[in-house]
Amino acid sequence: MKVVPLGSRLLIKPYEEEKRTSGGIVLPDAAKEKQMTAKVIAVGEKVEDIDVKENDRVLYSKYSGTEIKIDDEDYIIIDQDDILAKIEG
Repeated sequence: MKVVPLGSRLLIKPYEEEKRTSGGIVLPDAAKEKQMTAKVIAVGEKVEDIDVKENDRVLYSKYSGTEIKIDDEDYIIIDQDDILAKIEG
């Protein structure tokens, strides 16, 4: 299934990183702080003022966007104003 965001919205996929303590214990999802970095999957037609394209890594606002599930994968549809930074390197 292909999802195309409308207007000034973006479809992003949050990065899921496994967190371990210094002793090597894997932390469960409930103990982790929500990750705020994601990969851009699709960009709406009216996204302006930010230089973001597909496959870029971005930092987004903590409680922004609408979470959706497509083919058992988690995604977020987010407004361009909730993108805080582009991560390079």
